[in-house]
Amino acid sequence: MATKVYIVYYSMYGHVEKLAEEIKKGAASVEGVEATLWQVPETLSEEILGKMSAPPKSDVPIIAPQNLAEADGFIFGFPTRFGMMSAQFKAFMDATGGLWRTQQLAGKPAGIFYSTGSQGGGQETTALTAITQLVHHGMIFVPIGYSFGAGMFEMEQVKGGSPYGAGTYAGDGSRMPSELELAQAFHQGKYIAGITKKLKTAA
Repeated sequence: MATKVYIVYYSMYGHVEKLAEEIKKGAASVEGVEATLWQVPETLSEEILGKMSAPPKSDVPIIAPQNLAEADGFIFGFPTRFGMMSAQFKAFMDATGGLWRTQQLAGKPAGIFYSTGSQGGGQETTALTAITQLVHHGMIFVPIGYSFGAGMFEMEQVKGGSPYGAGTYAGDGSRMPSELELAQAFHQGKYIAGITKKLKTAA
C-alpha cells in the first residue's frame, strides 16, 4: 500500500502554491509515495479578494478536516501574517477538533513551509508558532535541518527558507520563488516523504 503524503496549503498570490507544487514533485520522487496537493478553504469573500488584487484560485481540490485522517504524513504551507500562519489556515486547523478529540493524527510526521513579504518578516517565527498546532494533535514535527547542504549556506543571493522548512520572499508580490528556493522545496518534499515512508513501514 502506498504511503500517502498530503501537501496542504493556503496561497493568496501564488507564492506558497509554487512551493507546494515543487514539494509535491519531491515527495512523489520517493518510490512508493503518493503525494497529493490540497488547498484549505478561503475565508474571504470574492469582493474582498478582488479589492486585494488576488488572482483566481487554481483547480487544486479543497480539503475537509476529515480528509487529514487518510494521510500518513503532511507538509503544511501558508503565508505569514505578522509572524504567524495566515487566518485561513488557522481557521482550517481550528476545524480539526474532531480529529484532535480522537487523536487520529497522533504520531504522524508533519513539515512546514511558508512565504513572507520581507527577509525579517517571520521565516522562522511562522514555523515556531505553527508547531503548537502539531503538538496538540500529537504530530511529529519534521524540520529539514541543514540536510539541504550547501544551499543552506548561500550568501550571494536572496533565499527564503530555514532549518524549519522551505520558504520564499514575496516582496511586493512580484517576486516568485527562485530556482534555489524551489530546489529546497523539492528537497523538503523528498526528505519528509522518505521519513514518512520509513515510519509507516516500521509501524
